[in-house]
Amino acid sequence: MTAPNRIDKYTALVVQPHVHVAEDRDDITRNLDRALNMIDFGVGYFWELPAKLAVFPEYFMQGVTTPGKGEHGIDSFMKKAITLDGPEMQRLGDKAREYGIYIAGGGVIERVPEFPDRWFNTAFIIGPSGEVVLKYHKWHIPASIGLGTSPHDIFDEYREVFGGDISQLFPVIDTEIGKLGTMTCHDGCTPEVSRALGYNGAEVICHPVALQEVEGVSQPWDFWMFTRRTRAHDNMAYVLGSNWGTVDYSYYPRAFCPGGSFGIDYTGMVLRHAPYPQEQVLGVTIDIEGLREHRSRCNHNTWVDVRTEGFRQIYEKPIYPANQFPSGRPPRTLADKMGPVKEVFRDLYGRGQFTPPAGMSVDDMANQHERRVKAAQAIGTLKRDD
Repeated sequence: MTAPNRIDKYTALVVQPHVHVAEDRDDITRNLDRALNMIDFGVGYFWELPAKLAVFPEYFMQGVTTPGKGEHGIDSFMKKAITLDGPEMQRLGDKAREYGIYIAGGGVIERVPEFPDRWFNTAFIIGPSGEVVLKYHKWHIPASIGLGTSPHDIFDEYREVFGGDISQLFPVIDTEIGKLGTMTCHDGCTPEVSRALGYNGAEVICHPVALQEVEGVSQPWDFWMFTRRTRAHDNMAYVLGSNWGTVDYSYYPRAFCPGGSFGIDYTGMVLRHAPYPQEQVLGVTIDIEGLREHRSRCNHNTWVDVRTEGFRQIYEKPIYPANQFPSGRPPRTLADKMGPVKEVFRDLYGRGQFTPPAGMSVDDMANQHERRVKAAQAIGTLKRDD
C-alpha cells in the first residue's frame, strides 16, 4: 500500500447543545435550527486552524425518553421518526456543503423502509458533498433504556438486507481527513464496538451520546470519561464524545445529561473537556500524521500485542441472544424490551460467572428481575403496553 497524501492538522468541533425532547416536527426543527447555528459559530471562531469535522450528540434532533411518567412507547417514537433522505438531513447536508466539512451525529430516530414496524438508533456521517457517506445502526442498545431496534435484535433478517460482515456492521470510511467511524452512547461502555472500529482502521471515532448524570458523568464517578479514555487508548484512535448540554422536557431536570463532552487523543489523553451542563462548542486539534507515527511504534502498541486465541470462548456462546424482536414483533415499551434479560441473568448465574447474594438461588436471580419490572408497572413507573 502506498503512503497516502499528508493530512494537515485540523479542528474538530464537538458540539454540546441544548435539546428539546420532541413531540412533533416543529420541535425537531427547533433543535436543528440551533445545531446549524452552532456549526456557524464553531467554523467562524476556529478560523486559524479550519474546522473539518463537527460532532453532535445522540438524539440531538429528536430527544429521548426514559422510565417514568414521560416514557414514550413505540407509537410516540414512530411519530417523530425521520428518514436519512428527508428534509432534516438535507439541511445538515447543505451546511456541510457550505463549509466543506464532515458532520457526524447520532441517535437519529430512523424509519427504515425494509423494517417499517420499528425504528433504529442511527448514527451518521455527512460528507462535504452534502451526502450521507456513512450510516451505523447502534449495536449495544441498553436492555433497560432505549426502545430502538439493534441489528442484533433482528439479526438474521438484518444481515440479509444490510450484510453481516464486520465492515458492514461497524463501518469506517477513508477520507481526506483520516479514517472516520462512529459508535453511539452505550456502545462505548464495553470494548467490542470500538475494537471492531479499530479493526476496520478507524483513526477518529465520532461518539454521540445522551449520557445521564445517574449513569456517571461527573466526578467522583466519571464513568463516561474513564471508559472512553480507555476506548481511545485501546485502539490508538481519537474519540470525540458529544453529550447534551441542557434539556427541556417536563419530566427531566435540565441537567439530565449534564455535558461533559470531550476530545481524547490516540494515547487516551484528554485534549478538551466541557465538564458542565451548558451549551458549548469545543475545538479539538486533530493530528492524523501524529497518530500514524504513534501507531508505527511497537512499544505499548495495543494492536501489535493482541493474542486472540486465548479469548475465543468468551464469544463462542451467546450471552444476550440474537433475534429477540423479529419482524412483526418490535419492542413496544421499555418493559417489553427488558423481557429477555430474565434468561440472561439465568445463564450468567447458572454457569457460575455471577454468584448470587447469600441465601439466593439461580432461579431467585432470574425471577427477581421480572418481579422488579412488574412492581414498577404496578405504580406506573414503567409502561404496561403501547
